[in-house]
Amino acid sequence: MSLLSLFATCPRGVEPLLAAELTALGATEARERKGGIAFSGDLEAAYRACLWTRLANRILMPLATFPLTDADALYEGAKSIVWPDLFALEKTFAIEVAGHSPAVTHTHYAGLKVKDAIADRFRERHGERPNVDTDAPDIRIHVHLERAQATLSLDLSGESLHKRGYRITAGEAPLKENLAAAILVRSGWAGIAAAGGALLDPMCGSGTLLIEGAMIAADIAPGLKRVKYGFEAWSGHNAALWQSIRAEASGRKSAGLARLPPIVGSDIDDNVLRSAHLNADKAGLLGHIRFEQRDALEARPIAATGLVATNPPYGERLGSESEIIKLYSLFGATLKNYFSGWRASVFTSRPDLSPRLGLRASQMHTLFNGAIECKLLQFEMAARAASAPGVEATPLVISGGEDFANRLKKNLKHLGKWAKRGGINNYRVYDADLPDYALAIDLYETPELQVHVQEYAAPDTIDPTKAERRLREALAQLQSILAVPASRIHYKLRKSQRGSAQYQKQDESREFMTVVEHGCKLWVNFEDYLDTGLFLDHRPIRLRIQKEIEDKRFLNLFCYTGSATVHAAKGGASHTTSVDLSKTYLDWADRNLLLNGFDTRGPWNTHQLIRADAMAWLAEQAADPRAPRYDLIFCDPPTFSNSKKMEGVLDTQADHAEMIRNAVALLAPAGKLYFSTNRRRFKLDEALTDEFRINEITSQTLDEDFKRPPPSHRSWSIERR
Repeated sequence: MSLLSLFATCPRGVEPLLAAELTALGATEARERKGGIAFSGDLEAAYRACLWTRLANRILMPLATFPLTDADALYEGAKSIVWPDLFALEKTFAIEVAGHSPAVTHTHYAGLKVKDAIADRFRERHGERPNVDTDAPDIRIHVHLERAQATLSLDLSGESLHKRGYRITAGEAPLKENLAAAILVRSGWAGIAAAGGALLDPMCGSGTLLIEGAMIAADIAPGLKRVKYGFEAWSGHNAALWQSIRAEASGRKSAGLARLPPIVGSDIDDNVLRSAHLNADKAGLLGHIRFEQRDALEARPIAATGLVATNPPYGERLGSESEIIKLYSLFGATLKNYFSGWRASVFTSRPDLSPRLGLRASQMHTLFNGAIECKLLQFEMAARAASAPGVEATPLVISGGEDFANRLKKNLKHLGKWAKRGGINNYRVYDADLPDYALAIDLYETPELQVHVQEYAAPDTIDPTKAERRLREALAQLQSILAVPASRIHYKLRKSQRGSAQYQKQDESREFMTVVEHGCKLWVNFEDYLDTGLFLDHRPIRLRIQKEIEDKRFLNLFCYTGSATVHAAKGGASHTTSVDLSKTYLDWADRNLLLNGFDTRGPWNTHQLIRADAMAWLAEQAADPRAPRYDLIFCDPPTFSNSKKMEGVLDTQADHAEMIRNAVALLAPAGKLYFSTNRRRFKLDEALTDEFRINEITSQTLDEDFKRPPPSHRSWSIERR
C-alpha cells in the first residue's frame, strides 16, 4: 500500500500522547505540529487511527497546501484539486473552515469560495454539482487558514472522533471523551488496570472518565459504536479492509471485557448518576461499571491498589466558593487517610485551589478543556500495612492541628455537659479560641448533628498557604472528632460584612431543616446564606422574651427570620408585629410561625408581618398618636445597611439614638425595649441615659457558649422614666 500524508487534530496539551498513540497504531514519522500531529501511514494505518484513537478529534488527509493572497487564490487552489476523483456526484458534502488569515478574514466567505470551486469542478465533468448538507454530509472538506497559506483536507473522520456514540445525556460542563481518555493515559491507567488495579471516580458526573477507563482496560476500540465515518464516501475507500479491521476490534472487545478490573463511580447528585447509568448502558458497559450515590468525601478504596481519577465539579452543581474550598480541603485528607498505595489524578480548572488538597503532586500537566487551561495533578499515596480482607481500612491518625483538636475536645466536654443540663440543642462549640485557627463552629441538632463552620478571613499579614493548611487541618480534625460525614459539615468564609451583606445568598440549595430551641421549632438553612437563619448568641434574650410576654403585645424590629417572634408567640403574646425590609426573610418568619401552629393568614390573625424599612416605619408610627403601643419591643438592627429598597443609609452608631427614642414612643405604660447590637466599639449616646431608665444586660444575654471576650453583642433594657 502507498503511504498517505495525514494529520490528526487534538485538544491542546494532548499532542505528545497522541503522537505515541498513532505510532503504536502503525503511523510513521509522527511529529508535533500546531493543532495536532502530522504523520504518514498506509490505508490500514489511517483506518486504525480512525477506529482506535482515543485522543484525536479528527484524522485529516491533506490534499493541497498553497499560498493565500486573496479569495481568488483560495478559489483557484481549491479548483486545482480533482474533486470528482475523490467522491461521487450523488454524495453530499460540507465545508468546515478553521484558522485565520489576513487575506480572507471571513470564514463563511472562505467556505463559499471552496464550495464554488468544488461545484465548478463537478459541472465541468458531469454538467451538474453535488448537494451540500451541513448537518450530516457524506464528505467533509476541512479548510485550514494560517496566515499566508491555506490547506485543504479530506476529513476521514466524519463527525468529531470524540463522539463515541454512547453519550445520551451529560451533566454540567462534561469532559469530552477524548480529553477524559487523555487524563487516564497520562495517569498510567492502562498499566494499573493490567496489574489488576481498580478505577474509582468519586465525583463521576455523567460517567465519562469511567466509561473511557473501561474501554481502555477492556481493549475496546473507541470508534466501534460509530455508524458512519467520513472515509466511507471517499472513492479510495477499501470496504473489505475496513470490515476486517472492525471484525478484529469486535473480537478484542469480547476478550477484554472478560478481564475488566473493578470500576466504580459515585456522585452526590442522583440526577447525574441517572445520566451515567444511561451512558454506560449505551456503551454496553452498564454491568461492568458500578455506580453509587455517595459524597466524594466519604469515598473508600474498592481494591488494594488502583487509580482515583476525577474532575471535581464547579459552578452550579457545586454552588458557592465556600463549598469548593471545603471539598478540596477535605478531599486531600480523604485520599491521604484511606487510599494508601493508590495513585490519584485530579483534573481541575482551579489550580489556585490545589494547595488546599495538602498533597505534594508527583507530576503536573497542562491540558486544555476547550479554551480553558486546566491542570492534571497526580499524586502517589504512600503505602502502609493493608487491612484484613473485607475490613475497611483504618484511617491514619490525622497529622496537623493537634492544638486545635485538643481545644475542641475540651470545649465539647465542657459545653456538651452544659447544653445537656439546660436542654440546649444548638450551640457554639468553638469561636477562634486559638488565633491560628480562626473559626466559629456551631452545632445544630436537626435531629442529625449538623456542623456550621465559619472561617474568619485571615488578614493580609498572614501567609495564605499557612491559612489554607490550618483550615485543612481544622476541618479534618473536626470531621474525625465529631464523627460526622462531610456532607453535614457546612463551611463558610466570613469576611468583614457591612449591613445586609450577611444576608446575601451564597448558594441555591433551598434545603431547610428544623431545629428546636426552648420548645420552639425553627427552620434553618446551612448552605444558602452566610448565617443559618438563627443567631445563636441571642438565645438567652429570646428565652427572656418568651418568659415575659404572656398576654402582652410584642414588636420585633429588623425581625430577620422571626425567631424572637416565634418565642413571643410560644410565650403567649396577645399580639405580635414583625417588621423587616426583606421579603425573603419575612416569608421565612411566616414559615417559622406556621411551623409552630401560629396562623398568620386567618381572619383572627394576631401575628402581623410588615414589609418595610424598619427605621422609616418606626419614625412614622412614633409620630402617629393612633398607632398601636407595645408592652415589649425587641430591636436588633444591622450594623450598617445601604439597601436599594430603603431610603438613605442605616448606620447603627449614628442612628441608634433616634431609633431608640422612636421605639420608646411606641411603648405602652410600663413597657420595655430590648436594644441589641453586634457593632464592635459601639457607644451608647449618653444623652439617652438622662431621658430613659437604661440598664446594660449584656452579661445576662450571653450563655456559656458565648462567654468569650469580646462579647458577640451588647444589649440594654430601656424603659421610660
